[in-house]
Amino acid sequence: MEMEMEAEMEMEMEMEMEMEAEAEVQTEAETEAEVQTEAETEAEVQTEAETEAQAQAEVQVQVPSLLPKVPLLHIFSFLDASSLLQAGQVNKHWNKMADDENLWRSLCRSRWSGSWEAPQVPAWKQLFLAQARRELRMARAQPQDFSYREATGSLGVLGPLAYFSGSDPSISGQKSIVCAVSSRRVLYAWDVQEGSLTWSSPAQQANIKYLATLPQRSLAFTVDREETVKVWNCQDAEPLAARSMPRCCFSLEAFLADDGPVLMVGDSEGDIHTLTVPALASVSRVNAFDYSVDLLYCSPNRKWVFASGIHPHMLPKVFSAQGLLRPGGSAPASVSLPFAFCSQACWALKCANRVTVMFRRASCRRTGFGTFDLTATSPGGRSGLEARQIAAFMLPDEMEDPLRMGVRDGDSIVFESGPHLFLFSIRGHLLHRLSHHQNTICSLWVDSLHVLTASMDNYLHLYMWEEEGRGAGLLSCCHLEQRRADPTPSCYYSRAICDSTSIVCVVSKAREASVLVMYSLGP
Repeated sequence: MEMEMEAEMEMEMEMEMEMEAEAEVQTEAETEAEVQTEAETEAEVQTEAETEAQAQAEVQVQVPSLLPKVPLLHIFSFLDASSLLQAGQVNKHWNKMADDENLWRSLCRSRWSGSWEAPQVPAWKQLFLAQARRELRMARAQPQDFSYREATGSLGVLGPLAYFSGSDPSISGQKSIVCAVSSRRVLYAWDVQEGSLTWSSPAQQANIKYLATLPQRSLAFTVDREETVKVWNCQDAEPLAARSMPRCCFSLEAFLADDGPVLMVGDSEGDIHTLTVPALASVSRVNAFDYSVDLLYCSPNRKWVFASGIHPHMLPKVFSAQGLLRPGGSAPASVSLPFAFCSQACWALKCANRVTVMFRRASCRRTGFGTFDLTATSPGGRSGLEARQIAAFMLPDEMEDPLRMGVRDGDSIVFESGPHLFLFSIRGHLLHRLSHHQNTICSLWVDSLHVLTASMDNYLHLYMWEEEGRGAGLLSCCHLEQRRADPTPSCYYSRAICDSTSIVCVVSKAREASVLVMYSLGP
């Protein structure tokens, strides 16, 4: 009996195990079916998403080609060069619109100040890209990348220095030619790439004290100790024109006005003389101050002229350029800036209506900076000017007074102080302190692309302004000897200037002779 019961129990257990096994198999089958269903569902969802994305992409590709030309060009006018090149890769229609000459002309004019005369610019896009490549080479160049040339011999002591041609990107195909004035009463011109003397004037009757150039017209202007103004083309032995000024000259400024080239001269009695070029015929004479006009700067847009004297009781003024160029019965429109004892001033290269002045407070012997925006007004139908002060600050007492300054974007100021180069915001915030020199900085060159310093430590240092959109800043590029393998201290302050392919420096190791050092990058 017991054996029968055990047999029945074993049969029941076997049946239960078989039922459980069948249940497990059924569960696994159901699970696999569910997984397969979910996978199919996900695949369907993914397919639908891909289909929808593809449809949206097709719409996005179709939309640009449907945009009219004028709205599309207006949108493109807000792009920088890099974004415009990327937009040109979308499709053929956008590529054609992104190559529009007006867009690239606007980019050229906003990036580089200059006359930008259309007949000399065959293709704006190609000019922009070629100039950008030159700038990139300069930014990445190391000392070994430069060709090194020296001009030696019986040059005398070289004084004022300026580019005669090659420094203006608005004129394609120019070679870098630099002019320098010698204590031997001679004006020289050198080809920087070749390191060769291309022209020299005959010895003049008096020492030359001031030099200005107009690269857009390949002209040089000088004033000598006999107060004779001369125009040179650096080809002929004699000047194109000469004019004796009635009083001692203290400042010289040449620029290309809408009606042609113009030369302005400031004299000892506070007069500003405006002369035609090259004839040097008188256009106007305006009495600006009771003291000498030591500073004379035209704004990049050629609308304003800054004038001042280095005098503790003189307030600088800004004149309407048109008022000086087209004098009428009344005095030209002008406005005074409320900072006396002005020692330097700079127009913002990227904000043409903005000027920054460097002044000194005689009472506390401290240096300060003031920044103004200029606007034209017409009160009662009469032309006028308004200067709105937007910022001002004083340097700390412990900082050595700077002698030189520069401005690029209108929001920051670069200046030297001892061996250091400082970058401040126009409101007095320290942005950068650069210490690449071991001795006092004696020369500072600032343009829309570069900052170049020369120091009493016998070295040059080149910086590049950071690209727009990254904030104010300077990128250190390279450190160069003023004269290779010559550690002899200089007798006089060195002076250095640069353009997109060259650096030129006057070095005076002996009291009666200078050396012109020329660094250049190949074509």
